Amino acid sequence: MIAPNLPLVLLRIFLALLFGFLVVMQVLSLPGQFGHSAQESPQTAIVSWVLLAATELGALCLQVVIVCTWKLLSMVRRDRIFSEESLRWVNAIVAAFVAGWLLLVAVSVYLTAVIYFSPQLRDPGIPILLFGVVLIGSVFVLLVIVLRALLRQATELRADMDIVI
Repeated sequence: MIAPNLPLVLLRIFLALLFGFLVVMQVLSLPGQFGHSAQESPQTAIVSWVLLAATELGALCLQVVIVCTWKLLSMVRRDRIFSEESLRWVNAIVAAFVAGWLLLVAVSVYLTAVIYFSPQLRDPGIPILLFGVVLIGSVFVLLVIVLRALLRQATELRADMDIVI
């Protein structure tokens, strides 16, 4: 049998590793990669800079989710997950997912327009792939919103039970 704290400890380890990985990507890898792409292809350099900004902002959204998840894990350990305080952290997670999804939609529209108006880049596969990614993101955001509603309902039920007991 797995100890009840083991999944929490493992999740915290992986969250810390993911956060560190995102920081390294944001500071070292992404600027260098997109800067190199802009130097290699000056005629499409603006696309590289737009993608750099979008990836940096997307990584920031993920970092917000990681920090909020970390706080929620602390609340799970203290048996405070069904409280109004936890809903604030979940609201921040929902906001980060919505911001990331809006960013994804904006980048997808931008890239589709760039591909459509650029004869050398015209490829119907990329807009179709972007549409699929936006759909997957939509499902994920809506799933998180539904889970938030379930947490709110469970929190209200817990508060009712505490009053009765």
